[in-house]
Amino acid sequence: MRRFMALLAACATALGLMTLFGPQATAATGCRVDYTVTSQWQGGFQAGVKITNLGDPVSGWTLKFTLPDAGQKVVQGWNAAWAQSGSTVTAAGTDWNRELATGASVDAGFVGSFTGANPKPTAFTLNGVACTGSVDDTTPPPTGDGGTPVGVNGQLHVCGVHLCNQYDRPIQLRGMSTHGLQWFSQCYDNTSLDALAKDWKADLLRIAMYVQEDGYETDPAGFTSKVNSLVDMAEARGMYALIDFHTLTPGDPNYNLDRAKTFFASVAARNAAKKNVIYEIANEPNGVSWAAIKQYAEQVIPVIRAADPDAVVIVGTRGWSSLGVSDGSNETEIVNNPVKADNIMYTFHFYAASHKDDYRATVSRAATRLPLFVTEFGTVTYTGDGAVDHASTTAWLDLLDQMKISYANWTYSDAPEGSAALEPGTCGGSDYSSSAVLTESGALMKSRISTPDNFPTS
Repeated sequence: MRRFMALLAACATALGLMTLFGPQATAATGCRVDYTVTSQWQGGFQAGVKITNLGDPVSGWTLKFTLPDAGQKVVQGWNAAWAQSGSTVTAAGTDWNRELATGASVDAGFVGSFTGANPKPTAFTLNGVACTGSVDDTTPPPTGDGGTPVGVNGQLHVCGVHLCNQYDRPIQLRGMSTHGLQWFSQCYDNTSLDALAKDWKADLLRIAMYVQEDGYETDPAGFTSKVNSLVDMAEARGMYALIDFHTLTPGDPNYNLDRAKTFFASVAARNAAKKNVIYEIANEPNGVSWAAIKQYAEQVIPVIRAADPDAVVIVGTRGWSSLGVSDGSNETEIVNNPVKADNIMYTFHFYAASHKDDYRATVSRAATRLPLFVTEFGTVTYTGDGAVDHASTTAWLDLLDQMKISYANWTYSDAPEGSAALEPGTCGGSDYSSSAVLTESGALMKSRISTPDNFPTS
């Protein structure tokens, strides 16, 4: 959790757009496109483009449409190779999503600029065929074994810039983070986790184990046991468990290097056979260079891999896990000097009332080059308190949904702060879901998380 943060702005830079050269595409025989402007600001906007194939299976696809106003430009996009010539825009399938089965969909999108009006395009073609069809969006997705997130998706891994399931398809996990286990352990019992899994329909429980602040360093065996117990409880309910080594002060993760090695050697050996475990090795590095964070990661990851070679590992980033933005930098330092390890992702944190368009532009750009996981975010200010910013939170969540970036909200607790999902006094009771116990932030997050998942199984 952020306790303090430098308030810096990062200017989004326009990336060059590439043209895809690939195998000959097959014809489409019917399609539908849902185009949505998810956010708009002075001179810029973000659009989501959902493409649904209603005809025969397609091997290789290209979407084409015309931007109605001469001032509209595609700046950079995701989940497709985007290009623009004059007013004509094309988006071509990538290696991982070039196959479109009958009824299958692709969620893509782009950040654009405009100088006059910003009207929506109305005519789309897929491989030259006009997209005029309709689709029954009420058809439930396949649920797989057990119908739970873990039952459907199994062991996760990183493919390209995405978190992928056992079918090698990109997915998004949506869930909640605990508060510090040393302060709010009463919030995490069978009743509360039943509610999180069944009523909130969460895919993910992030287990925030503070290292300092009366945390792990005071009782390593006791806190390790608490973490393992919550991993088991999440597993029993079909949720993924994100084990968070919650370092904050001091900000240099190397201060806790020996503790990290001891802790991760233990939990990785104990949980190696489980399919629901993800490791987050440093919560919010701050006041430290990317080189130092990378050095830490390259010493801790091999400890995990020695016991659990298959699990996804998430690496914290500079500036309170802001990809360096809050230190006046950006993602290029990671792109140019990545951690030397496989099956890893990089952390991004935000607090919606403090971090807005400039941070969103950075994530939009970075997510096309780096696998990102929002392991923590709040609907309020970076202090974890204050009023809920509905507009900014919605813009953030729409962006994460469009780009299939997984997230955990801070916090599933009854802490006396604006970011808490539960009213004070809720924990230890029997109700974790009704309007009577949800804060403004909790009601907003439950409404987003409890919408149906769309996990692909083929």
